[in-house]
Amino acid sequence: MQHFEESIYNLIVETSTNLPGDVRRAVAKGRALEDRATRSGLALTTIAQNIGMAEHQVSPICQDTGMPTFIIHTPVGVNQIEMKKDIHSAIIRATKNGKLRPNSVDSLTGENSGDNLGAGTPVIHFEQWEEEGIDVRLILKGGGCENKNIQYSLPAELEGLGKAGRDLDGIRKCILHAVYQAQGQGCSAGFIGVGIGGDRTTGYELAKKQLFRKVEDVNTNADLGKLEDYIMENANKLGIGTMGFGGEVTLLGCKIGVMNRLPASFFVSVAYNCWAFRRQGILVHPATGDIKEWLYESGTGISVEGEQAPQPVAEPVGIAAADRAASGIVPEDATIPAAPAIVSGTGEAASEPAVPGHGAASEPTAAASTGSGGSREVRLSTPISEEDIRSLRVGDVVILSGEMHTGRDALHKYLMDHDTPVDLNGAVIYHCGPVMLKDDEGWHVKAAGPTTSIREEPYQGDIIKKFGIRAVIGKGGMGPKTLKALGEHGGVYLNAIGGAAQYYAECIKKVNAVDFMEFGIPEAMWHLQVEGFAAIVTMDAHGNSLHADVEKDSAAKLAQFREPVFK
Repeated sequence: MQHFEESIYNLIVETSTNLPGDVRRAVAKGRALEDRATRSGLALTTIAQNIGMAEHQVSPICQDTGMPTFIIHTPVGVNQIEMKKDIHSAIIRATKNGKLRPNSVDSLTGENSGDNLGAGTPVIHFEQWEEEGIDVRLILKGGGCENKNIQYSLPAELEGLGKAGRDLDGIRKCILHAVYQAQGQGCSAGFIGVGIGGDRTTGYELAKKQLFRKVEDVNTNADLGKLEDYIMENANKLGIGTMGFGGEVTLLGCKIGVMNRLPASFFVSVAYNCWAFRRQGILVHPATGDIKEWLYESGTGISVEGEQAPQPVAEPVGIAAADRAASGIVPEDATIPAAPAIVSGTGEAASEPAVPGHGAASEPTAAASTGSGGSREVRLSTPISEEDIRSLRVGDVVILSGEMHTGRDALHKYLMDHDTPVDLNGAVIYHCGPVMLKDDEGWHVKAAGPTTSIREEPYQGDIIKKFGIRAVIGKGGMGPKTLKALGEHGGVYLNAIGGAAQYYAECIKKVNAVDFMEFGIPEAMWHLQVEGFAAIVTMDAHGNSLHADVEKDSAAKLAQFREPVFK
């Protein structure tokens, strides 16, 4: 199969950069249900723009390209050893070309392999079948949503829902609780795969396999079909919303599978996937390795603006950038005005709304305007003063210009006991592990959305105080220790839109420098010059946290589903 490696490479590129048609329609349905003037509406519009940018630029939709997971069905006699070698070669090539972020990390040493190969990575499941072709399916599921996977052992007592027994109603409670516990940390609005039964390992495998089903399919098991419909209707009543901002749309898809179990065990396993639902598949000719058919509808030409009738599965329109011009984004939604008017440093209203990546040059002081409903948009330049920070409130949209610094798990742990290579007084830390490429001109940012911030909760408050940091950017919010530090020191947490890796990469104008490359590209400390970088204040210096408020409100709403439904 001399063309198999090339076919796998094309599959990886398509999966990473072009969201499938069924997923786009699900996003469009979500947008139709959400008021676009709200925080969640703003987030969905950002998501819509990012989908089009990724396709057009042939760059990763999200900077976290996850753990590449392949499920492959082969006819008897196909050499799986050679196939695996070709898959590894395609993975290395895709990583080198910036289609995948180097994500394979030694669990003991913390060393990043740099090429996405290592013990257990990528994940490849081979199964034989009696068909003639080779069926290859790939999912790229990022770490943020992977961390929100959850498994229940029934019977169990669930927060807000009470006792969940070993029956369909107990399963119902588990699934609702799984959506609740994810909040916005898994980049809602999300998709879930549910596995009922099996053991702890096969239950999770079954759950993840459900994510390979098409969004618009119908469960062949009538009882599970009814449960899927119930979950889709009622999970969206929890009010968690896109990014956990509160709103009407929390879940975009639910697929449930079942297998036999041991008498002593009853597991309900839930695989949570973010809105950037990246999975694709190909049918490969067993003799040549050429692609015979794409297994999921291409996203090219599918708008995320409104509902469209399902179209037949078609081969994606090429891999080259020239073939990406037919974006699925409606022109009027190509930019996101955060407020109706922007006040410049001179006090004059700007004629155009501020858009990430298209903002004015940095200004020496803060400038703000108030839109309808009391929402504000505030322009700030780094370094930021305590006075400017304490003037901010939850709900404000902040447009940043100047230098910011990325920092994730390895850096936060390091800084607890060491000094920083740059002055962070008044600085902005961005929880981000970008996709980077280097050429003769230096480093270039290929994708740069936020990572889930709650992982840094053990460190963040201490680091804010130690170094004088004024703003932390991430997604999903942080906990009480960080909130206390924001109040004591004068800081804010800014929620960027998870998964919007192209949207934010557009705001980064220059890579000033990098430190700690020994941590690997995602964990290094990148010093980035940005213009017009927009994010929403969700935790302020006055003890307010949108995340805590939404969680409290959704917990109360969860309790309304306590009574039995499936008897």
